[in-house]
Amino acid sequence: MLSGFLKLALASLLAGSLLSIFGITPRSVMDFLGVTAEELHNGMISAFAWAAPRMVMGAVVILPIWLVTYILMPPRG
Repeated sequence: MLSGFLKLALASLLAGSLLSIFGITPRSVMDFLGVTAEELHNGMISAFAWAAPRMVMGAVVILPIWLVTYILMPPRG
């Protein structure tokens, strides 16, 4: 799992370096899309406010099902 995170970090670093070579910055991308930092922040808050209750409701159903199937699985080894 740690190697996966390291690979992801290295790929992100390389992609960010490549984008900076071409002069692409987060600010230029937001300007191109016509979005301000405040609008982006508010959108992320709204997305979380929409997704969080649905994730909790799903977990209320899924976690007990997973627990029962885990308990009833035959032992390994």
